[in-house]
Amino acid sequence: PPPPSEAEVAAMADAARQLVAWASPESNKRFARSKHNADFFKLANQFESQHNLGYCGPATATIVLNALRLDNAKAPRPRDETMFPEAYVKRLPPGLDPVFKRYTQNTFFDAHMEKVKTRDQFFGTPRTPGTRPSPGIELRELHNVLLNHGLKSELRIADDTVTDKQMRQELIRNLATPGDYVIINYSRVETGQGRSGHMSPLGAYDQKSDSFLVMDVNPNQAGWVWVPAGLLGKAMRSKDVAENRGYLLVAEGTQF
Repeated sequence: PPPPSEAEVAAMADAARQLVAWASPESNKRFARSKHNADFFKLANQFESQHNLGYCGPATATIVLNALRLDNAKAPRPRDETMFPEAYVKRLPPGLDPVFKRYTQNTFFDAHMEKVKTRDQFFGTPRTPGTRPSPGIELRELHNVLLNHGLKSELRIADDTVTDKQMRQELIRNLATPGDYVIINYSRVETGQGRSGHMSPLGAYDQKSDSFLVMDVNPNQAGWVWVPAGLLGKAMRSKDVAENRGYLLVAEGTQF
């Protein structure tokens, strides 16, 4: 993107001042009094940062998949073949497998993903020659990947069909309920954190400050923060490649 104008820089600075860092006394107060943090504990236990600049979607999906399925013996979990050299594995005693069966950012690029978007397309190859590339993964694409995994995913594109009141109510209700999770897709410009779109899970809501805890999957650039509900809604209403951003409400499917 082109360099931001002075007005954009001022707007981003104002937005950034409204954020409250996770590792702060005010954050401790908000979390302690939060009555909507049922999702936080499993998300935190399975949390991992994105491996590279483009992996916010894969990292977020990995966290949510593990939070939903690691305690479910019936649910399929992949074995990441990249974890150990094959020669090392062959030297181990028979029956000893050093690789845990869990979702990783490497296993995200499997058949479930390929049905929606190839790895090359994720890294910027156009779907057809001469068309505009769409690197990374858009919210609707991630929604379809999660459906391919057998999860229940409700897609909310933050456009004129979704009111601010509906967004707030759905997010709060999900955060108060164990066993389901919120993935948000938002613009870092609107939160004063950068110049790109981003995905992360939500961890909690504090009613007194009317703010949500964004568990940012890119701690190399931004830590977990409490974001005012209005500011977060504005950030989700921003335009992505094909449509507005928004959020997913994710739970286990019915087959297990």
